[in-house]
Amino acid sequence: MKLNELRDNAGATKKRKRIGRGPGSGTGKMGGRGIKGQKSRSGVSINGYEGGQMPLYMRLPKRGFNNINAKTHAVVNLGLLQKFIDAKKIDAKKPITEEVLVESGLVRRVKDGVRILAKGELKAKVELTVTGASKSAVAAVEKAGGTLTVTSTAKAAE
Repeated sequence: MKLNELRDNAGATKKRKRIGRGPGSGTGKMGGRGIKGQKSRSGVSINGYEGGQMPLYMRLPKRGFNNINAKTHAVVNLGLLQKFIDAKKIDAKKPITEEVLVESGLVRRVKDGVRILAKGELKAKVELTVTGASKSAVAAVEKAGGTLTVTSTAKAAE
C-alpha cells in the first residue's frame, strides 16, 4: 500500500448537492424551493409559526415558578469527604474550608456556598467551615470528634 493508493471505503463519502447549477443538475432554476412564497426566499425562519393560528406553544398552559433569589449550593456528602481524606487529597489535620474543597477537586465551583450532607460515614476528626450543613451532618461530624462551623452569610458570587 502506498500513499497514492489510499481511498475512502465505498459509500463513506457523498458528494454535496450543488443547487442552482442549471437544468441538467436536477436542482437548477429554483433550487428545490418551489415557486415564490415566503419559504422560497432567503433568511426565512418560521419555526412555530402556524399561519396566523395561535401556535401550539402558546396554547399550552404554563406551570411553575422560577425563584430568581433561590440559592444554589455545591453539595458535599460526608462519605465522599472521607474518601478524599483517605486518598490524601484533603489533609484532615488542617482546617477544611470551601477553598480547600475546591483545590482538592471535591467541589468544582462554590456557587452560593458549600453545604454538607450526612450521606455516608465520616471516621476522621475534621475541622470544617462551610456555608451550610444539615443537622444530621453536624451530629455525624461531632460524633467523629470534629467540629463543623456554619458561616452565617453566603459568599458573594465571584
